[in-house]
Amino acid sequence: MNAPTSLHQIARPLPEAFVAALRQRFGERFSTAGAVREHHGRDESAYPPMPPEAVVFAQSTEDVAALVALCAEHRVPLIPYGVGTSLEGHLLAIEGGVSVDLAPMNKVLAVNAEDLTVTVQAGVTRKQLNDEIKHTGLFFPIDPGADATIGGMSATRASGTNAVRYGTMRENVLGLTVVTAEGKVIRTSRRAKKSSAGYDLTRVFIGSEGTLGIITEVTLRVYPQPEAIAAAICSFPSVQAAVATTIATIQMGVPIARCELLDALTVKAVNLRDKLGLPEQPLLLFEFHGTASSVEEQTALVQEIAQDHGGHEFQWATTPEDRTRLWAARHNAYFACLQLKPGCRSSTTDVCVPISRLAECIDETIRDTAASRLPAPILGHVGDGNFHCAILVDPNSPEEMEEAERLNRRIVERALRMDGTCTGEHGVGLHKMDFLLDEHGADAVELMARIKRAFDPLNILNPGKVVRV
Repeated sequence: MNAPTSLHQIARPLPEAFVAALRQRFGERFSTAGAVREHHGRDESAYPPMPPEAVVFAQSTEDVAALVALCAEHRVPLIPYGVGTSLEGHLLAIEGGVSVDLAPMNKVLAVNAEDLTVTVQAGVTRKQLNDEIKHTGLFFPIDPGADATIGGMSATRASGTNAVRYGTMRENVLGLTVVTAEGKVIRTSRRAKKSSAGYDLTRVFIGSEGTLGIITEVTLRVYPQPEAIAAAICSFPSVQAAVATTIATIQMGVPIARCELLDALTVKAVNLRDKLGLPEQPLLLFEFHGTASSVEEQTALVQEIAQDHGGHEFQWATTPEDRTRLWAARHNAYFACLQLKPGCRSSTTDVCVPISRLAECIDETIRDTAASRLPAPILGHVGDGNFHCAILVDPNSPEEMEEAERLNRRIVERALRMDGTCTGEHGVGLHKMDFLLDEHGADAVELMARIKRAFDPLNILNPGKVVRV
């Protein structure tokens, strides 16, 4: 497997006729400025920047279709860009080409409150969406932490803190508008809640990471805002005790909305950043949704389960302000961890295993990271068996980068051995491609490559990601 420092960009100058056509079609929304290109050639991964040769800012599906048609005509790679929060090198222009920035496509197109659906352009962010629909009494629950775009969340099959109750983007996207590699515009589904009509193209594009088509509009499920919400934090003597509490809670059938783990090192980091004063021990952060009586029943039962496993320092947050403070600290944990090692980058990996194997998987991972010289905080959405390890590295140190890759390999191989997956929500991008062979087998990966070739025969859509063609 290639370490981030061993990957080299292979870029080619754009054809003059192509550049002229872009300038004519997009005017000031076409840019070759160095700062703009640099911005669109990096994400939150530990890979070095790999800028595109140009950037186009799209405002409509028609813009994207025109751009794809030009790229197909001139055989130029095209990489979709949202807000740059991905973690596995999805956005890097490893073959040069053009980055299409979809952030200007930020309109909520339709709110069908009676049907519990909304339709948005791909550049709408999750926070923007919830701000714009809160007056209806509805909300969109998928929360990956970063204020990612809905298009990007669809392309990476994102999930996040609420997935244990509400599912992932796979369960919450009803239909898409997609520009194909030929520059054609298709709708994958209508707004009906279910359909048996033909191949499920919606699910084909969900998680395809911009390699099969470019998502420009998304129709989503939304949910009534809960009558009552309560959040709580509880410290534990060990990660094993915290995970055992999570497993018991799920197996008891408690419809918990969120269940997040922070190990002691992560708690230390958020204390330093957010001045929370929490005990520097493994911590679970819970949230409960429902009626006032059901939330009360859930919280009492989970508190009893936690106490049976040594949980203590139970603290409740029932006001919106207190809940916001706790969840802001959780969502900023990634940036808090970066401050543990000034000047570092995080080589962040995530895996997901059956919940019955979660305690064992995390325990072995902790033993690995404890024996390493690199700080490696662990946090995750343990309610659905998904956890993250943020391995803090000096990006200019080949030795540290290789050590991070060694730890990453061991974490992923362990998860696969436990019948888990190499990525629960970050996606494949550049970093996890080789693990697909171990997870799915050569025949399945070749079938994925055949799908890629069928959908994108010129290999112009985000080339070099997910599968090799």
